[in-house]
Amino acid sequence: MKPILLGYATGKGLDQMTKQDAQRLTHVNVAFGVIREGLLSMENLPRLKEQLFRVRSLNPEIKIVLSIGGWTAGGFSLMSRTPEGRGAFARSVRQVLDDYALDGVDIDWEYPCSDEAGIDCDPSDRENFTYLMEAMRWAAGENRIVSIAAGGGDYFVRDTQMDKVAQICDYVQIMTYDLNCFTHTTRHHTSLYAMAGSYPQGNADYCTKIFHKAGVPLNKMVLGAAFYSRRWDRVNPENHGLLQEAETIGGYGPSYGELLEKFIGKNGFVRYWDDTAKAPYLFDGSTFITYEDAQSIAAKCEYIKQNGLLGLMYWEHSCDPTGALLQAIAEGLR
Repeated sequence: MKPILLGYATGKGLDQMTKQDAQRLTHVNVAFGVIREGLLSMENLPRLKEQLFRVRSLNPEIKIVLSIGGWTAGGFSLMSRTPEGRGAFARSVRQVLDDYALDGVDIDWEYPCSDEAGIDCDPSDRENFTYLMEAMRWAAGENRIVSIAAGGGDYFVRDTQMDKVAQICDYVQIMTYDLNCFTHTTRHHTSLYAMAGSYPQGNADYCTKIFHKAGVPLNKMVLGAAFYSRRWDRVNPENHGLLQEAETIGGYGPSYGELLEKFIGKNGFVRYWDDTAKAPYLFDGSTFITYEDAQSIAAKCEYIKQNGLLGLMYWEHSCDPTGALLQAIAEGLR
């Protein structure tokens, strides 16, 4: 089977997509549909039909899937608590899939049983997530894609029934980024392996193993790559800033395009490579930036091929207008 190369794209990302981009991709996840009063709303994607027409003209074979949710996007928990709520939502999803001639639906609930993102939640989310995915399979039918974006950590496995969900889904995308950012200690946010001297969680290899143990077949797993960075400021300068205390937590950092323009080898920033974790980072003596580049992507692609995983996805397309990271994925999965 041809490996999946999947890019998440906002409206901006769809507008920036070139013919070469579209022909490298096998799938695009359009971000995001949202839930309003228990039904699917397309309010955040007002120009989607014209954008889809353009992207399909660049690659008629590409699969275009609607992703619903995202960070701080609520409504899942309350809607999914009753058969009536799930049924009404599923009918609204089916209507949109038909109206836009979409190839499937992707549920990005961040996260079941958690209000970390300020959304509604309930302990029953664990079972109701499964019921919701069954409703999405009904909405999509057998010939369309049903997928999820899963949080990269033990919490997501604990708070869902991944063995059952994996049977419903065509594939499971694991968000192997933002793995080590809400802390004052600098770490890689999207590394392949654990870094030396740190705890074993918070890397793509660990996520692969816990999801597989929870019942997700390896050949249904799609790992994640980040086209953006995380940064810490006022960092202890020892060890080039890696595994050091900072005055800030790992906030959202520059996109890869911005890193190329202003940071990598510029303005005092030096690139370092952690060969244990297979991850690059930047440090200027005070600011630490963790990110993804062609070298780390090549390592992830090799891991995917060696372990029989389905492919690689990334967030988000507009973060790299140069196309360099997408090219690295295409070459790595070839």
